[in-house]
Amino acid sequence: MNASRSHSMPMTKDQLVRDIAESLDLTQAAVRGVFEQLAQITQDALENDGELTLPGIGKLKVSERAARTGRNPQTGKSIEIAAKKAVRLVPAKALVDSLN
Repeated sequence: MNASRSHSMPMTKDQLVRDIAESLDLTQAAVRGVFEQLAQITQDALENDGELTLPGIGKLKVSERAARTGRNPQTGKSIEIAAKKAVRLVPAKALVDSLN
């Protein structure tokens, strides 16, 4: 990966695609295709199994968020927020350890 990149801004998808394409000698179109397929596989796995492990990155899990009462910041009135599903990332131990 490109080690000279500034750390003040998050890496964009275009930067990620370019770095992977350069490091693996692939076309950017091929890398974009891999990302599109990964997104579809991830969505299917979460819908069917409720979790997906990305080796070296972590485990994506579907979690249930309970309904709750919130507050409208403009009016201050209470509002009901419906229950919903959310995706959580539990980072891999190796990834966490690499940051410390």
